[in-house]
Amino acid sequence: LPRDLGSSRRRWGPGSPWPFPPSWAGVHLPPCPPLLAGGSSCQGNSVERKIYIPLNKTAPCVRLLNATHQIGCQSSISGDTGVIHVVEKEEDLNWVLADGPHPPYMILLDGNLFNRKVLMQLKGTSRVSGLAVSIAKPNPPQGFSPGLKCPNDGFGVYSKDYGPQYAHCNTTVWNPVGSGLSYEDFDFPIFLLEDANETQVIKQCYQDHNVPRDGSGPEYPLCAMQLFSHMHAVTSTVTCMRRNSIQNTFSINPETVCDPLLDYNVWSTLQPINSSGKVDREQEVIIVATRIDSHSFFWNIAPGAESAVSSFVTHLAAAEALHKASDVHSLQRNVMFTFFQGETFDYIGSSRMVYDMEKDKFPLRLDNIHSFVELNQVALRNGSVLWMHTDPVSWMNESVQTQVRNLLDILSNSSVGANVTLQEAGYSQPLPPSSFQRFLRARHIPGVVLTDHQAAFQNRYYQSMYDTPENIRMQYPEGLSPEETLEYVTDTAKSLAEVATVVARALYRLAGGANNTSAIQADPKTVTRMLYGFLIKMNNSWFQSIIKPDLKGILGDVPQHYVAVSSPVNTTYLVHYVLANLTGTVVNLTKEECLNPDKTPNAEKELYDYAWVQGSLDPNSTTRVPYCVRSTVRLSKALSPAFELRQWGSTEYSTWTESRWKEIRARIFLVASKELEIITLVVGIAILVFSLLATHFINAKADVLFSIPRDPGAVAY
Repeated sequence: LPRDLGSSRRRWGPGSPWPFPPSWAGVHLPPCPPLLAGGSSCQGNSVERKIYIPLNKTAPCVRLLNATHQIGCQSSISGDTGVIHVVEKEEDLNWVLADGPHPPYMILLDGNLFNRKVLMQLKGTSRVSGLAVSIAKPNPPQGFSPGLKCPNDGFGVYSKDYGPQYAHCNTTVWNPVGSGLSYEDFDFPIFLLEDANETQVIKQCYQDHNVPRDGSGPEYPLCAMQLFSHMHAVTSTVTCMRRNSIQNTFSINPETVCDPLLDYNVWSTLQPINSSGKVDREQEVIIVATRIDSHSFFWNIAPGAESAVSSFVTHLAAAEALHKASDVHSLQRNVMFTFFQGETFDYIGSSRMVYDMEKDKFPLRLDNIHSFVELNQVALRNGSVLWMHTDPVSWMNESVQTQVRNLLDILSNSSVGANVTLQEAGYSQPLPPSSFQRFLRARHIPGVVLTDHQAAFQNRYYQSMYDTPENIRMQYPEGLSPEETLEYVTDTAKSLAEVATVVARALYRLAGGANNTSAIQADPKTVTRMLYGFLIKMNNSWFQSIIKPDLKGILGDVPQHYVAVSSPVNTTYLVHYVLANLTGTVVNLTKEECLNPDKTPNAEKELYDYAWVQGSLDPNSTTRVPYCVRSTVRLSKALSPAFELRQWGSTEYSTWTESRWKEIRARIFLVASKELEIITLVVGIAILVFSLLATHFINAKADVLFSIPRDPGAVAY
C-alpha cells in the first residue's frame, strides 16, 4: 500500500532483504535457506546478520485512539524480547503462565486460539512479553470477529432522543460473534505472521532449543524473539491532538504523534451536475450508497470480502447497468452513486458528507434527497433472499411511510424474473449499522438498506483477517493462469450480478423511468473482474488498463481496504477509476487536451472529470494504447468534522486517530543464560581494567620503553 509516511513510519515487506547467516548459533541453515530465500537476499557478512533472522512478512497490531480511549498494542521503546514458546492448545499456556523457568515468554500462538478468553489471560500477567499469531487454516469454523457486537454504537441514529428502545443494539445484536478484541488495549506487542514459511522457521528454532526435556526446562542457548512496535500517542485523541497542536505552535521541528483517519469519498451522478455550484432546490436526487473500507485486529490487514467488497462491487455493477439504459439523461430524477470511506470507524465518510451538505460545501443539499438506497453485506444470501431494512421510527411519519412503502414496492417489483427474492425485515426492527443512519440523524429521508441477513450478520468473520474470498464462496478451477482467473465467472459473481440487476432496475423506476427494464442487466463478467481485482490481485491487466500511468504504484498484489491516514489509499483510487471506466465515455481528445480540459473547447469541466488512462496492451506489442475518459466521478473529503471543528472530544462525530511510530520490525535469535551473560560482562570488565592498567604503565614508562638509543660515535656540540 503506497503511503507517504515520512521518517516516522516504515512499512516492511517482501521487498526487504532476508539476511540469513550460513549457520545461526546452533540452528544450522544453508547459506541461503531455500524455504525463504529469494534473489540476492543473503548477501553480507555483518555481525548482525550472523546473530539475527528478521521476520519480514508480518503485520502489527498498532494503537488507535478516540475521544476517550486508546486501543491496540505497543512494545517498549527499545522493543520487547522473550523466550519463544509455541502454544497450539490451551494446555500449553500453563508453561507460559506458571511452569516455565525462563519468563518473560514470547508466544507463537496458533490462529485457532487467538480469541478473547486466551488474550485476556495473557493480558493479566507479566510473564508474557509479546505475541506472534499464525493464521488458522482453514478459517476457524466457529467464526472469528474482533469487532464489537454492536458496531459503531453511539454514532448511528438511535439514541435516548431517537428510538431509545433500539439504541445500543437492545433489540438486535448485529454481530453476535464479536469479541471486541480490536477495541482492547494491550501493553505488549502482537504481530501476525503472514508467511507460513516464517512460522515454520520459528517452530524449528523452538523445536531445536526450547522444547522442555523430561519435564524440566530446556538448556541454554534458547530461541528468543524481539518485537518492535513502540507507539508515540497515548491516552486519547484529545491528548495526542493537543500535543500535536503544542508542537506545531512552539517547536521549530514539530513531531506529530498521531494523525486523524481520513481519505476521500467517491461519488458520481447519472446526469452531470455542476460540481462547483449548487443543484436547484427543485431537483430530486436518489442516493445509492455503500462503504468501501474494512478493518481487522492487525494494521493494514483488511480484506473485507463480505463486509465491504461484495457491496461496493455490486454497487459498481448496478451503476454500469443503469448507465446503459437509453433514456437515462431524460429521467425525471437524478441518481447519485456514493462510496463512503472510513465507515468502519463511526461513519467518517457519511458524517462528513452530511456535514458538507448542511454547510453548503457540497453541490447537493439534504433537501435534494428524494430517497436513499444502501447496499450493505449482500454476498451470503440464504437461498435467493435479500432483506429490506427500514427505520421504524421515521415509519411513524405518515408522509415518510408512504414514500418508504413506494420504495419497497418498486424494489420488490424489480426482482420479478430475477433469482433474487426481496423480503421486508419488519417494522419492529431497527436499521443495521449503515451510512443511512447518519443521514437520518439530519433529516427524515425515505430509505432502505439491503442486506443478506434479516437480523444478526450472516458474516461470521466481520472485521477480521478471515473475511476473505473463501468466506463469500469464491472458487476457481485449478490450473488457471492469472489472466484466465481474471476472466473466469464464478458463482459468486453471478449471484452479485443478479442483485446489481435488481438494484439498477429499481433505481431506474425510482428516477421516473417508464420503459421496459428487461434490457437493464448487470454483467457477471464485469463483476468477476472486480472481485478478482479487489480481493485476490490488484495488479492485473484490467486494472492496469483503466488507471493513469502515474498511478501504477498503487497496484499491489494482495488488496487491503483499511482507511489509513494518508490519502487517497489504493482502494479509493481504484473505485474511482473503475467507476469512471464503467460509467464514463471515451472521448476523442489528445493527451494535452485531456490533461488540460480548461483549454479545450466545449469540455464543460464543471460537469465532467477527464482522465488520461493507460489503456490495454497493443496486440503483439509491449506498448499500450492510452485514451481519454470523460465521466462524472468526483472525490470529496472523508475527514471527520470533529477535526475541522477542533472538537477532539466530540460525541457527535468520529474522533479516531492512529498513533505514529518510528519502526516496526520483528526478529529471532539465540539468547544465552544470565550466568553466561554475567560471566561475559565480568570478563569484559576485567579485560577493560587490565587494558587501562597496561596503558597507564606503558604511558608512564614510555621514555624508557620507546627511547631511541644514542649512537656511541655521535658527539654533541
